[in-house]
Amino acid sequence: MPSTSIRKTEYDPESRILSVWFVASGKRYEFEGVPPETFAAFKAAFAKGRYFNEHIRNHFRYRLVGPAVD
Repeated sequence: MPSTSIRKTEYDPESRILSVWFVASGKRYEFEGVPPETFAAFKAAFAKGRYFNEHIRNHFRYRLVGPAVD
């Protein structure tokens, strides 16, 4: 199911960085140290926004990278 709050995600398993683009702000954040299992569960979650809020937000260090460039 598409998320109403998360527009796009990318994951680099080597660096364990999860990039998340948000719909409302258009901003992209990078979350550091995200295990592959967490990303797999996030990707498979029916409610991605809920999974993000419960398992990623406030659980991993993050930084604002900027808006998406498509």
